[in-house]
Amino acid sequence: MLNLERLRTLHAFARHGSVSAAAEALHVTTSAVSQQLGKLEREAGQRLLAKNGRGVRLTDAGRLLSEHAARILSQVELAQSDLEAHRGQVAGELRMSAFPTAARGLFPAALADLRGRHPALRLRSCELEPELGVAGVARGDLDLAVVLDWYNKPMPVPDGLVKEPLLDDPAEVALPAGHPLAGRDEVDLAEFAGDEWITWGEGEFCHEWLLFTLRSKGVEPLVGHRAGETHTQLAMVAAGLGVCIAPLLGRDPVPPGVVLVPLKQRVRRHVYVLWRADADRRPSIRAAVDALRGAAARLGRSLNAR
Repeated sequence: MLNLERLRTLHAFARHGSVSAAAEALHVTTSAVSQQLGKLEREAGQRLLAKNGRGVRLTDAGRLLSEHAARILSQVELAQSDLEAHRGQVAGELRMSAFPTAARGLFPAALADLRGRHPALRLRSCELEPELGVAGVARGDLDLAVVLDWYNKPMPVPDGLVKEPLLDDPAEVALPAGHPLAGRDEVDLAEFAGDEWITWGEGEFCHEWLLFTLRSKGVEPLVGHRAGETHTQLAMVAAGLGVCIAPLLGRDPVPPGVVLVPLKQRVRRHVYVLWRADADRRPSIRAAVDALRGAAARLGRSLNAR
């Protein structure tokens, strides 16, 4: 009989490509992963791993079993979802992530609503950049993630995930009050060819979006400073250190000395929630999505009223 937890370990190794990466994804030690894989080999009666330089790789038998493991784990998730749906109770634990401004702008209202309506549901939330949230849901570390993409740069979503739109988040350019373009009714990104940009962390989805968008305008961006939080970026703008893109979600209060100017081509982020398709029937998933939609609708009305 093949052990389910050992199949989960093999699946993690196949997804992540190394013992250390599988251990990190499963939140266990590397020795625990090695022990589980060794026991699984003895259960299977075949070599599942072979040496590959300083590491190990899957054998043909290992790849075959890992493919079965993916299907088995999906079926277990589906069975759990069906049982939860049959019971009809919103209970258990729900693990969620959101990118920082959504964690600030959406989570407080949505999670308070969930806790009030469903006291038997244990909520666990954290801030994660969009691509990390997508990966966490795909590998089963998270049940839900609030993520984003931009009007001209979609976020790739792996097969097996379901997504639902929450809101469109308009963005403007934040300028120091003394900037020559601060008095304009609207501006074009190409007009900032000589300005230093305050942007997100290297490699983050929003940072890559900004570089992609500026270069599409024929502008090679001058990145002077990086900060993950909108408020940190705006504080740097107020100090005269550069300009930044400032979405509406989570940016209030705007500090003194900062002027916000709309762009000629309207720039928007698409904010949505995603989860695994095989967990779709879980009442806790549906309740969380409904709570997020409600919080997003209230926030959207507030944003559109400005």
